[in-house]
Amino acid sequence: MNDFKHYTVMKNEAVDALNCENGKVYVDCTLGGGGHSELILQRISPDGRLISFDIDQDAIDAASERLKDYKNLTIVKSSYTNIKSVFKELGIEKITGGILFDLGASYHQLTKQERGFSFSKEAPLDMRFNMDSDFSAYDVVNDYSEEELVRVFSEYGEERFSKRIAKAIVNARRQNPIRTTTELADIIVHSTPKIKSTIHPATRVFQAIRIEVNEELQNVKNTLNDVLDLLEVGAIISVISFHSLEDRVVKQAFKYHSTRCHCDKTQMICHCPPPILELVNKKPIVASEQEVNENPPSRSAKLRVAKCIRARV
Repeated sequence: MNDFKHYTVMKNEAVDALNCENGKVYVDCTLGGGGHSELILQRISPDGRLISFDIDQDAIDAASERLKDYKNLTIVKSSYTNIKSVFKELGIEKITGGILFDLGASYHQLTKQERGFSFSKEAPLDMRFNMDSDFSAYDVVNDYSEEELVRVFSEYGEERFSKRIAKAIVNARRQNPIRTTTELADIIVHSTPKIKSTIHPATRVFQAIRIEVNEELQNVKNTLNDVLDLLEVGAIISVISFHSLEDRVVKQAFKYHSTRCHCDKTQMICHCPPPILELVNKKPIVASEQEVNENPPSRSAKLRVAKCIRARV
């Protein structure tokens, strides 16, 4: 696919963290353009195995062509949230090497006009990662109650003018349904005060709707928990996140499962099982200055890494 553009963020840092070894099983939860997968495959060949997930057919088509010479790659058109059932179907019991999460939307998804992720290009309100899904941004904008819209914009966008924007959307859609990205962006601009800011007034709302449509935060939380059942002792989890909400979910999960005791402070004796994870880096790794110059969106990327030190029973 000639029009598929994808920049692999923190490629070396994220894959280096996996300590790739020939003969072990690895997982790339977001195949995307195949950048991370290719580097993993180069390091685990000839006897290692990589399972790469994606729900975006454009990504699968592009990466399949790029990685066609690797025989130890299995590409799965499914969400990484289905990792347990996919492993069962493939007859794989454990992730013996490591797993990489590259969260959020890809450059291709954000910039392809008809996908409706961007407020700077007119397109239908869509924002689905999975084009087979029936639920889109159109449904959120036109069907959610004012209270639900306020919740989404506040929780997932941390938007300070959530109430004004939600009210304006509800008033506008009473006349006609809101169908395009530019219609929605105009409503947001005209319902919020003009303030000096480096970001467009619609940025946070569009982020919030995207997270709601794709259930991004809940998916990350659930999958990080599921993966603990699949990790062999010594396996690595490497997670790249792009905004504070995602990073917070990862940080909290890693902290909980690497903490020795969860007992109430009034309890005299601790009966907690030993921790499952050990933090490899207590502070997140960020993109290099060179990478940020080459690909400005990488400035918001944070990489957290943990190692499995006890199998969950």
